[in-house]
Amino acid sequence: MTGPAFCPFCGAKVPAAGQRHCSSCGADLGASAAGPLPPPQYQQPLPPQQYQQYQQPLPPGGPARKGGLNAAAVGAVALVVVVVGALLGGAFLLSRSSSASTPAPGSTAGQTQGQQAGTQTAPASATQAGATQAGATQAGATQAGATQAGATQAGATQASGQTKGTFALTGSMSTGRRMFQATTLADGRVLVVGGRFKNEPLASAELYDPKTGTFSSTGSLAAARDSFTATLLKDGRVLIAGGDKGYSGVEALSSAELYDPKTGTFSSTGSMTTDRESHTATLLADGRVLITGGFSNDGPLSSAELYDPASGKFSPTGSMKTVRNGHTATLLSDGTVLLAGGYNETDVVSSAELYDPKTGTFSGTGSMANVRVSATATKLSDGRVLVAGGLDGKNSLASAEVYDPKTATFGATTSMADVREDHTATLLPDGRVLIAGGLDYVAGSGLDSAELYDPATGKFTSTGSMSSARSEHAATLLNDGRVLIVGGTDDATAELYQP
Repeated sequence: MTGPAFCPFCGAKVPAAGQRHCSSCGADLGASAAGPLPPPQYQQPLPPQQYQQYQQPLPPGGPARKGGLNAAAVGAVALVVVVVGALLGGAFLLSRSSSASTPAPGSTAGQTQGQQAGTQTAPASATQAGATQAGATQAGATQAGATQAGATQAGATQASGQTKGTFALTGSMSTGRRMFQATTLADGRVLVVGGRFKNEPLASAELYDPKTGTFSSTGSLAAARDSFTATLLKDGRVLIAGGDKGYSGVEALSSAELYDPKTGTFSSTGSMTTDRESHTATLLADGRVLITGGFSNDGPLSSAELYDPASGKFSPTGSMKTVRNGHTATLLSDGTVLLAGGYNETDVVSSAELYDPKTGTFSGTGSMANVRVSATATKLSDGRVLVAGGLDGKNSLASAEVYDPKTATFGATTSMADVREDHTATLLPDGRVLIAGGLDYVAGSGLDSAELYDPATGKFTSTGSMSSARSEHAATLLNDGRVLIVGGTDDATAELYQP
């Protein structure tokens, strides 16, 4: 069935057909015969009458009394039958004396009871059943407490408790972004910066706060850029280096900037020795940052350089064995850096090499089984490196392989369920790796699927899907163990994965 012309949840305009999710709010636009159903986060609570009965207070003065004795009628009867009149008069006096000991419904006591019943959080069903006022109050209080406890429990579930293995939407960015960077800061917030919206490079930046689930603006870059790198330094600042500022064609940048979370501002630092985009940046054990390869205004690069936060300057270091852009770079446990795959001047490559910070040189190591560009490389808890997906030049890949530093070789592991490139890979606290989204190059479509890699079994298994398809997005691990997935394909939405 075709989707609606307007999203029924946020009102955003959507195509008449072919779009499963709203690009504005992420709602599921799939429809049944009765019309589209909202996803769980948009469901409305039941109306009060469906889960709670209310005890209404009595009206002031109480209900009108019925069936009272008529004094004139009694007097008439007394005139006709004196004895009967006397008896009736005695009965009447006895009745009045007895009723005086019980407050009438319209008395103060009756109003108090009605007001108590009317202000109960939970239904005073015991009062309705004719129990004593004390019993009704105790039952109502107990039920109110249960209601309050239930509400608290429901709130806790909503606040913390996504179901494991699922994604849930969170606050959205102020603008859609792709080809940008997201970095978890020392205080737990996430810096989202730069990128591209449609064909416009962005200089803006925003901060995501996991405590509130919202984004807020922060300082902007001096130069708009996409396809750059962002590296969290040991002092808590973030190094932004290189990138592309072009509207048509490559206009690579050599400039770099530092973001200071304390002031919420960017400031210029030394420039790289050459302009580059689609390069890598790796924080070394000594606090310096290794920049490798990429694409300059003159073509792909094999050169590398080091940034020293103490001096704020870049300096050249040894060059790679081959030119690479769109490759991976991973810091190994021994302090060396593994560079793998990428695109040279003519082809996608399978070769890999190691950078040694002690000597400032690159040396060859074992090659991958497949040529790959736009793949992901994730250091596992045991020190090995998982390389997954990517593009071989013609097709997106589902295959994966694992590099073992002990043997300096790549070994086969199982394949992903879906082919994907431009996806994300995030190491979870339990040692598994979350693979999310990406692009199927041949189909020309983005993916909303996600998978988990378990190093213990060497297998991928499917997990919950994202609210929308994403590629060229960003993913970063939060301090509480969840994963923030944000942006991609000009999308402003974000979601959280609960392992």
